[in-house]
Amino acid sequence: MASNGAEKDVGYKASITHQVTDKMVRQFAEMSGDFNPIHLDDEYASKTIFKKRIAHGMILGALVSRYLNETIGSGGIYLAQTLKFSKPVYIDDQITFDLEVLKLHKVRGFGVIGTIARNQHNEVVMKGEATIMMDYGVKT
Repeated sequence: MASNGAEKDVGYKASITHQVTDKMVRQFAEMSGDFNPIHLDDEYASKTIFKKRIAHGMILGALVSRYLNETIGSGGIYLAQTLKFSKPVYIDDQITFDLEVLKLHKVRGFGVIGTIARNQHNEVVMKGEATIMMDYGVKT
């Protein structure tokens, strides 16, 4: 995940909001094979502690990958991610992703990015750190 023409440094922050939709949840179920009824069946979900359907947690992980590329820079490699899910994400929630460059090892080409996701009520729903390999351009 590179600089896209402007070097990102420790302390660089980016924030982006995305709505988690029913379509996304159903597409993720198809892609992953995770057909847990808590994600897909309104009647089933109504009888759980959540009272309604919740999104797959890994949808947030996938969106972090997307937003690392879009905000920190494209062309690098997403090496690792820690994720702690603290609250459910419901269908149609507006999730704001806050990314912050915490560490850079420019000589080695690695960085650590803080990743926090909050719902429309400003409640933290996911927190973690991503490790990236920065892109220094295509070498021929």
